[in-house]
Amino acid sequence: MGVLILSYADVEAALPADQCERAMASVLAARARGEAFNPLRSVTTPPGAPGFMGLMPAYAAGAGAAAGAGAHADGAAHADGAAHADGAAHADGAAHADGVFALKAICLLPGNPARGLDTHQGTVTLFDGETGVPIAILNASVVTEIRTAAVTAVATRALAREDARVLAILGAGVQGRSHLRALAGVRPWDEVRLFAPTAEHAHSLAASAPPGMPVALVASSARDAVQGADVVVTATSAKQPVLEHGWLAPGAHINAVGASSPTAMEITTEIVAAAALFCDSRESVGAEAGEYRLALQQGAIPGDGHIRAELGEVLAGTHAGRADAAELTLFRSLGIGVEDLAAAQLAVATARRLGLGTEVEL
Repeated sequence: MGVLILSYADVEAALPADQCERAMASVLAARARGEAFNPLRSVTTPPGAPGFMGLMPAYAAGAGAAAGAGAHADGAAHADGAAHADGAAHADGAAHADGVFALKAICLLPGNPARGLDTHQGTVTLFDGETGVPIAILNASVVTEIRTAAVTAVATRALAREDARVLAILGAGVQGRSHLRALAGVRPWDEVRLFAPTAEHAHSLAASAPPGMPVALVASSARDAVQGADVVVTATSAKQPVLEHGWLAPGAHINAVGASSPTAMEITTEIVAAAALFCDSRESVGAEAGEYRLALQQGAIPGDGHIRAELGEVLAGTHAGRADAAELTLFRSLGIGVEDLAAAQLAVATARRLGLGTEVEL
């Protein structure tokens, strides 16, 4: 069997938001149990280059690999995030008893939106965990788009109040669109508010809302969108905070998604200090989250102990989530390699079943 090549359209068809959400919950819980692994991503920023490249390797052992592939035949995961015993060792690349390696090589080019392109461009490659033979190569732009929003959906389901009914999304780019889709079924929203600095972009996002998603307001300011919201998503390319602590309602949940380098931040250090902080990776937050690093430097938070838990630890039941209805919770999303691994596994398994993609011999 050759290497399966999946284009943007192939991955989009093979990676439904709801199934990807279940795969993210499974693999993050598997990582918390020690069944999936990834080091901190490495970043290369050549002098004078218009952007940078990130390399994100990952490995999932047998159980973790099966969990990332989606486990149940219908795409559902066990309540504890584990996989079926029969979820291992498929020739189609869905899951392997001996594990799976993955590498995402992603270029971030801030000038791409002006060209009509996603900021993120690259590939995700899967390798057989026993032989190292490449299994599949996928378009990384769409994998990143869908799995990032799917992780936010997992975090919102786990950390937002059960009675959360008002959603605000700041940002109307690729991630704004994917988050609007991914969050549609997480709570029975009564009202969805959108804001982007360019009103035309926000109106375009509103027009793309899934059926039944009650977009009630394209706000004239971030503050108008956020005030009184139960769940807030920041999915922007801002270098300075777009969200202020004083705008937030008691008991709100924040998903900070957009700023992914130590020199950028979407939220204030005041929010970091006031919130119960959750993340996909402690190591990533300490190395890459600009507002967290600044809060440490300013003495606004008491060191690494300020992070309550990784999301996978909450899902695995080893750490507590939200303490009470009045608590402000923050999920700081930076993206980690095992998420790409699990999303790619699911996409490959589905694509093979549906006959998508192109098989090649290397």
